[in-house]
Amino acid sequence: MRGHNDKGFTLIELLIVVAIISIIAAIAVPGLLRARMTGNETSAIASLKVTTSAQVAYSASCGNGGYAASYVILGTPVVANSEPFISADLGSVVAPQKAGYNLTMGAGAGNAVGPNDCLAAANATNSTFYATAIPQTFGSTGTRSFAVNAGNTIWQVNAAAAPAEPFAAPAQPIQ
Repeated sequence: MRGHNDKGFTLIELLIVVAIISIIAAIAVPGLLRARMTGNETSAIASLKVTTSAQVAYSASCGNGGYAASYVILGTPVVANSEPFISADLGSVVAPQKAGYNLTMGAGAGNAVGPNDCLAAANATNSTFYATAIPQTFGSTGTRSFAVNAGNTIWQVNAAAAPAEPFAAPAQPIQ
């Protein structure tokens, strides 16, 4: 009778493999979470850049020199079936949520009511605007908050609240 040859892994070998996989995962997961936060922050910055571009276009072509009071106004086309000033992901609700950030927009510091715009609803415009992007879960979806106004420079702060106007330290402009 020949010796019995079992093929397979022993319990110790399986435990070693599981331990190695656990160590690799422990090293990789924090990096993945940091990369995700960086992506969220980049998306928030891009959304505020789009906001400033949309506000400039709105002011020049429809706002009679004034700025829109909300994202919904920027999301309203001037003529039916034409393109609005801002995409639907930002312009369909008053306070959009995008990539782990809450975005808001309203009148800026020192605002005065401006002339009515060219839209059918004839919305009153603002002489300034102030838009923010704040992490939905600070430390998890982002570690920086952002703000922009009619000066079109985006400011950042490492806090759960956006930089307040007038912008000053500890807030820093994004280059």
